[in-house]
Amino acid sequence: METVILFPAIDLKNGQCVRLEQGDMTRATVFNLNPAAQAQSFAAQGFEYLHVVDLDGAFAGKPVNAEAVEAMLKTIKIPVQLGGGIRDLKTVEAWLAKGISRVIIGTAAVRDPELVKSAAKKFPGRLAVGLDARDGKVAVEGWAETSQVTVLEIAKRFEDAGVAAIIFTDIARDGLLKGLNLDATIALAEAISIPVIASGGLASIEDVKAMLTPRAKKLAGAIAGRALYDGRLDPAAALTLIRDARRS
Repeated sequence: METVILFPAIDLKNGQCVRLEQGDMTRATVFNLNPAAQAQSFAAQGFEYLHVVDLDGAFAGKPVNAEAVEAMLKTIKIPVQLGGGIRDLKTVEAWLAKGISRVIIGTAAVRDPELVKSAAKKFPGRLAVGLDARDGKVAVEGWAETSQVTVLEIAKRFEDAGVAAIIFTDIARDGLLKGLNLDATIALAEAISIPVIASGGLASIEDVKAMLTPRAKKLAGAIAGRALYDGRLDPAAALTLIRDARRS
């Protein structure tokens, strides 16, 4: 089957590694005071690609936790994709120059689609679009606002832009361990040619099994957050399942 990647997530707030519930900054649980150590731990567990979000940056509209991100880049060898506060080409260029493998543009993809197109053209394969949905509509500004456009409408805008992936998050499930919204994610993946990564709610090994079933064959991967931090998802078991699926 296609290569499916399970991305462990590190969300940064005040230089610490946290998890939020439904994107609410007042409902943050600190899981590690040292994000670089957390990144190292994920790499040692065998994960192949790290997903990092600068939460403060998403609200501020510019990078805030740059120091923590740079410390991670010095610590680990696996590729890192980074989102949060990336709203202009200069910031895209700066992060790629520092060693980020792929930048994720969220709010700016809704507000300024031309930025995505020009960045994807300039840096092919190194730009992902983060689409976070509340009731099917895209939320922006660190999820503080909901727009009137649907996820599919936005995704279609970038169909031929050279975007490496769409990261689709169901806000209603994020950080609540309710299971991935596979129905909506698969529907999106089947409607566009851009690879889609599922995010929000991954709760257990059952979610990993579900994303490896034939109906989910268009999925490029999923992001795991809280389930990894509170022990509900065993990294070794999840990664073994994925490796076995690749061989089949």
